[in-house]
Amino acid sequence: MTPLAERLRPHTLEELAGQEHLTGKGSILQKSIEAGTVPSMILWGPPGVGKTTIATIIAHTVNRPFLSLSAISSGVKDIRDAIATATAAGGAILFIDEIHRFNKSQQDALLGAVEKGIITLIGATTENPSFEVNSALLSRCQVYVLKALGEKDLVQLLHTALEQDEKIRAKKAELKETEALINISGGDARKLLNLFEIVCDAIGTPAIITNKKVMEIAQKKIALYDKSGEQHYDIISAFIKSIRGSDPNGAVYWLARMIEGGEDVKFIARRMVIAASEDIGMANANALLLANATFDAVTKIGYPEARIILSQCAVYLASSPKSNASYMAINDALAAVNNTGDLPVPLHIRNAPTKLMKQLNYGKNYKYAHSFENNFSEQEYLPDPIAGTRFYDPGNNARENELRNYLKKLWKEKYNY
Repeated sequence: MTPLAERLRPHTLEELAGQEHLTGKGSILQKSIEAGTVPSMILWGPPGVGKTTIATIIAHTVNRPFLSLSAISSGVKDIRDAIATATAAGGAILFIDEIHRFNKSQQDALLGAVEKGIITLIGATTENPSFEVNSALLSRCQVYVLKALGEKDLVQLLHTALEQDEKIRAKKAELKETEALINISGGDARKLLNLFEIVCDAIGTPAIITNKKVMEIAQKKIALYDKSGEQHYDIISAFIKSIRGSDPNGAVYWLARMIEGGEDVKFIARRMVIAASEDIGMANANALLLANATFDAVTKIGYPEARIILSQCAVYLASSPKSNASYMAINDALAAVNNTGDLPVPLHIRNAPTKLMKQLNYGKNYKYAHSFENNFSEQEYLPDPIAGTRFYDPGNNARENELRNYLKKLWKEKYNY
């Protein structure tokens, strides 16, 4: 059955909750719609505040063909197909949800059609378009900022559902308390209404809504993914810990949860770059190369194909031998710096570009490593107060065991790893 939020979707600007600064009488947007001269635009605001609804209202009001794409699941071919359809229809409105997820080539594919008036573009984004939308495309669009819905607007939506929706009326629903519904929805009208319907269905008839009932049902039946909330951090934590724990199945599952939740592809890739050094490090130095290549690739490609690249990298990292030796080394070195302050650089490894510096013995007795056998000369590189301190302790894995033996061969007892 169609979700409650869809059943109650407004058909006119007057029915839209909030956004009076854009949709109220005498507003620029309202005047444009009434005149039938709607410009290409970017609707920027948090989830569930009416971006898609405004687009459909515009299309219905100006009586033009309406095409819709999601940037998560569409590629350049889909854009070209939409432009061809618009061309055949003599022009159309093209709505692109989450337009910030389109890469440069996908956004560039829209430019010509927007310039020629073949399509009137309406893009919806939760991210600042100044950073996420190409300047060439952005310059051809008006940017309208939508505000988060306030408690008054959200409560009014609940009462509208009680009064207008047949299914909710049949449940004999009664709002004893609304705080839990409002808090869980986070200002998202779509999430609020769909949660309200789930709660009503779970309680039965009559559906007496209390905060306690809402919390019980939400915890049992609703998989929420709030990109700015607590679960956002819980799931990325589960993802990284699965990689650290060498469980590719766990890593791919939590990756899928983030993808389905609409997580930013760059955020996921960035965290894998960090994990490649923090948790794998010198046990497999190629992990950092692959993670960095993954970040570059998914930034260029975007969803949906980026999911394959993310999965490959996640499986590789989870299946790789692990070492946090480099991570621990820099932490220990930073602790030493904080504890000992700005210790002077030993004279023999100071640079001596001037005659005065040479007279002060800068660089004196420095042994140029490449002038010695095996490109190694034994000398101290740390300040005197911490001379001989060991920061890097190779991990117990095949690659770092080789490094340990190599360093021991060079340094003998001084660096007895």
